[in-house]
Amino acid sequence: MPSRRELANAIRALSMDAVQQANSGHPGAPMGMADFAEVLWRDFHKHNPANPHWPDRDRFVLSNGHASMLIYSLLHLSGYDLSIQDLKDFRKLNSKTAGHPEYGHTPGVETTTGPLGQGLTNAVGMALAEKVLARRFNREDFPVVDHHTWVFLGDGCLMEGISHEACSLAGTLGLGKLIMLWDDNNISIDGEVEGWFTDNTPERFRAYGWQVIEAVDGHCADSVAAAINAAKTETGKPTLICCKTTIGFGSPNKQGTSGVHGSPLGAEEIAAARKVLNWEHPAFEIPDEYYQAWDARQTGQQREAEWQTMFNRYQQAFPELATEFNRRMAGEMPDNWSAFATDIVAKMQQDGADVATRKASQMALDAFGPALPELIGGSADLAGSNNTIWQGSVDVLDDTEAGNYIYFGVREFGMTAICNGLALHGGFSPYNATFLVFSDYARNAVRMSALMPCQNIHVYTHDSIGLGEDGPTHQPVEHVASLRLIPGLDVWRPCDTVETAVAWQLALENKQQPTALILTRQGLPHQQRDSDTVAAISRGGYVLRDADKPAAIIMATGSEIGLAIAAAAELEAAGTPVRVVSIPCADLFLRQDQAWQDSVLPPQIKARVAVEAGVSDYWFRFIGDAGEIIGIDKFGASAPASVLFEQYGFTTDHVVAAVNSSIQAAR
Repeated sequence: MPSRRELANAIRALSMDAVQQANSGHPGAPMGMADFAEVLWRDFHKHNPANPHWPDRDRFVLSNGHASMLIYSLLHLSGYDLSIQDLKDFRKLNSKTAGHPEYGHTPGVETTTGPLGQGLTNAVGMALAEKVLARRFNREDFPVVDHHTWVFLGDGCLMEGISHEACSLAGTLGLGKLIMLWDDNNISIDGEVEGWFTDNTPERFRAYGWQVIEAVDGHCADSVAAAINAAKTETGKPTLICCKTTIGFGSPNKQGTSGVHGSPLGAEEIAAARKVLNWEHPAFEIPDEYYQAWDARQTGQQREAEWQTMFNRYQQAFPELATEFNRRMAGEMPDNWSAFATDIVAKMQQDGADVATRKASQMALDAFGPALPELIGGSADLAGSNNTIWQGSVDVLDDTEAGNYIYFGVREFGMTAICNGLALHGGFSPYNATFLVFSDYARNAVRMSALMPCQNIHVYTHDSIGLGEDGPTHQPVEHVASLRLIPGLDVWRPCDTVETAVAWQLALENKQQPTALILTRQGLPHQQRDSDTVAAISRGGYVLRDADKPAAIIMATGSEIGLAIAAAAELEAAGTPVRVVSIPCADLFLRQDQAWQDSVLPPQIKARVAVEAGVSDYWFRFIGDAGEIIGIDKFGASAPASVLFEQYGFTTDHVVAAVNSSIQAAR
């Protein structure tokens, strides 16, 4: 039986060899973290390589994702579907071993990491998911939800501001099954971090309300094991284990320096490291006895089988709970959901309320929420403005089964990444909210939700200069267009209660993709539709108001729909028939077949005007050579909304003039 150090050296060898073969990568962190990784994965980590989706597995997150060869080595050695050839193909096109770990791409990878700090923040969401699910489903003698969330992180993760947002909230939430192991090696890309990172990290985390275990020798298995055991005994607080390590451990000439951080060691240094580590095996060769010692398949299958036996008894004792648990973990909608949602949308159309779409969003939550116990979310200290609290909201800190609302505080970035983690864990449909202008704070986590992808509903209110007196610092201009540039993110800007309800319905149903809902502060008029027109909303763009042989098309979104309708009525009274097209979700509209797109925007109608209270560039693709755009290509100002819309040209007269100008240009 190989020793613990020898088993850890298998990680070091694979990491050195894969980075060398790829001629790029980060060998230093995997080599430095190998010893405490061996202890966690072989002695504590509850998982089943044969079933990476077992609901009650522990979640493992490598937050410092540049150390990807660490997790690839662990997955390969412990028996996941990741072959030695996959490791040889590290960083090659279409391989399972991308430069940074990618969710959905490599079995056993729980989240995509690389942007530092976001992995540990996803893990906060995962740990919160475990805690809330356990309250809802566990019964005496039936701990069907009972697992830990493990995180490896480095100095860079702790320097990123998102780590403060996430870890501060994790302490408040009392996430006792969240355990982070900090690779404290004092090195980042630029060198020794003491020149720019001198925080007292242990005291920082104690101030957050964490248990902190300091001065752990990250290369001593007994010390690491003792620390993890101590961490597991503290059930009321998350734990930070401070593992002092040497980056590039085993590399005689580069260990402890930035030279081993992000570059291959080189053939000569690898040969020297093999001697230091007493690793006599050729590149990518792992002896059978090492594989046998690392293999977690039998233990994992046994653990899952024991859990399944318990769950079978649980199913007999609590059949309704078991059915609901299975539905939620499978990401399925409730029975009769389609008919239920259709009825809600129809009622919204019938009721015809003239309200701000932020209020319409709350109305949709009130309507859909009772059927969706998986709905969970909150706002970044703007609940009263974002209207995210619905009638069934219960604070997750209330310690009841019904907890489903998170007071995130002013933490836009952390909030969004935590919701990514809630979605990745399974069992929840998360939403988060702030003012649209502050989506910039959350931008990279929004991007990650689309990149993985995962369901995360981003609720952004106060969507334009229409918010008024708060002025340009709070008035988004470029934000809707910039969000539309993110591949895989459906951006909805609804015009009334009905479009808002449809947007929420599709966002809730779309378990594989994030959605952004862009909502107004100011009240908007209800639009008349028949049942076919209501059904067409779900295609992202549709004819809201038509005319016999229209001479022009006005297309708009959100608050500008009312303006488009008023202009069309005035033009029609003057003898110019105009079609009004609502495009609440351009991303979805552009995914429709060409026949639908052409039926909504007929190519033969060249006179077109696009109206949206944001930057105009996005709309050039829709208007053609003769079209015009009424947009905002400068920052806003502080004044009442009505004054600003007049000042910036969002008036009926301006739209009418633009349509007439476009008709002339099209002739």
